[in-house]
Amino acid sequence: MAKKGFFARCVFVIRLLCALVGGGLLMGCTRPAGSVGKDGAAGPAGKGVAVGKDGATAPQRAPIRLLNLRITGWVRDNATKINDLVKAKGYTSAGYNSSARPVALFDWDNTVVKNDIGEATFIWMVRHDKILQPPNKDWSQTSADLSADAVAALKAACGGLADAGKPLPTSTNTACADEIFRIYDEGKTVGGKMAWDNKSPTGAAKDMTLTNNSSYTWSAQLQAGYAANEIHSFARAAFSQNNWAPVGSTQTVGSNKGVIGYIRIYRQIRDLIRTLQENGFDVWVITASPQWTVEAISMEVNVSPEHVIGIRPVYDATGKGSYKLQPCGPDANKLVTTFAQGKRCWTNRIIFGVADAEALKTQADLSKRAVFAAGDSDTDLAFLQDATDLKLVINQNKTQVMCNACLNVTSKWIYNPMFIAPKARKTTPYACSTAKDVEGHPIKDENGAAFTKDCTEQ
Repeated sequence: MAKKGFFARCVFVIRLLCALVGGGLLMGCTRPAGSVGKDGAAGPAGKGVAVGKDGATAPQRAPIRLLNLRITGWVRDNATKINDLVKAKGYTSAGYNSSARPVALFDWDNTVVKNDIGEATFIWMVRHDKILQPPNKDWSQTSADLSADAVAALKAACGGLADAGKPLPTSTNTACADEIFRIYDEGKTVGGKMAWDNKSPTGAAKDMTLTNNSSYTWSAQLQAGYAANEIHSFARAAFSQNNWAPVGSTQTVGSNKGVIGYIRIYRQIRDLIRTLQENGFDVWVITASPQWTVEAISMEVNVSPEHVIGIRPVYDATGKGSYKLQPCGPDANKLVTTFAQGKRCWTNRIIFGVADAEALKTQADLSKRAVFAAGDSDTDLAFLQDATDLKLVINQNKTQVMCNACLNVTSKWIYNPMFIAPKARKTTPYACSTAKDVEGHPIKDENGAAFTKDCTEQ
């Protein structure tokens, strides 16, 4: 009796396992009916049983997660459009390809975070004696864009304070701190002389072109003499200080008071990034801040340092950063940084493997373009225009990018107020029909057409 009872229990367990796994893997199980055929056709006959019935089309699976709408701040139907993108392109969509995940691309400063971590780290370095005296005390080596007046002013203010390669006492020496900060912040020396001469092709701007911003670039170049791990520690210290400071806080740099002194990660963007990642999107950051600065804190929103593209230094023989920066594009002698159209170049090169000869161009192959992009500034316009499915603008009342967003000629743009201390809604029209870019050209939509009418924000 004991043996029969044991045998009966074994049979019961085998049948239960057959029911759970379909029986195909266990000896002694009878095969079930054939599987559902393609496009609803009859499945093949199962062994020893009748032919399977016509199958119905399986319903699309729900996304892994959608935006957390308890985190308020999205306006109009922006959250719905983002969720629609997740459903259409994410992991559970019919056409999803795990070997070619859809790319989502974010600017960092004032898009992922409120305010600017590149600027905050530069200021932290000035306030903590981390700027090094250049070789031979020659400031022209720090940037080819510095004017002769700026070079002379920096030498006069800072030249006698430290030997070459040694830290400048900018935490206590106001004159040196002021000269460095004013050139970065205002593009002028303390004496009011123009600080930058980057030889813009049309002469319309002397501090920026469509591929480079001299001030942003200089803040990266002044990290020369340090290894990546050292800059990481500076950036984390700057972030910690600014993240804990109350919203609205200011600080003093040299004699300059009222300088922005706080940073916050936008909870809405952190949630958006998490939503995209959990649904199988390949999330990247493209930033005009220094590479080593942003990668030090990118994991605050779960973006790995390897997925950050910023202004990148050329390493010296000891593995430290130099004043020279890595180029992009067809002309190795032309500095193309992660600024404005340079963001397109670096996106194409690093993410999609486009050769330098073609990297400054919008790619005709849609598989080599992001499906989603988010930015806040006119200098984000190129990579926003390149996104194929949805383009999010965090509104700072910037004319070029907002003309694209509010005229919305392709019906793929959305815009949202900043989630912290938003700017007041602009009540007068954006002058889209007459606005010019930094090189004096009429602004255009993503189809390459100049705007012929203005736009009022809704």
